[in-house]
Amino acid sequence: NNMIKGVTEGFSRDLEIVGIGYRAEQQGNNVVFSVGLSHKITLTPPEGIIVTVDEQTKVKVAGASKQKVGEIAAKIRAFRKPEPYKGKGIKYADEQIKRKSAKTVA
Repeated sequence: NNMIKGVTEGFSRDLEIVGIGYRAEQQGNNVVFSVGLSHKITLTPPEGIIVTVDEQTKVKVAGASKQKVGEIAAKIRAFRKPEPYKGKGIKYADEQIKRKSAKTVA
């Protein structure tokens, strides 16, 4: 059933990059992520998966295989998971992050 839907419509997963200086840029087929690490992370998508960057903070993963789309989206999110205090990081577009309050000083 998912195979039929994958071929006819395709699957996609949207991600958002939140944080000052955090961005993604398309370089040909590759996508380069700058997420506050000492180096940039380059992602080369496998065959059948298309990774596109709309603006610098929105990434879309699309393809015919639901499994592969989910895997690549999870891999991108793992580069910098959203943190609970400021919400910085890479998150799914439909994901709600549980925020924590900062430590109170007496």
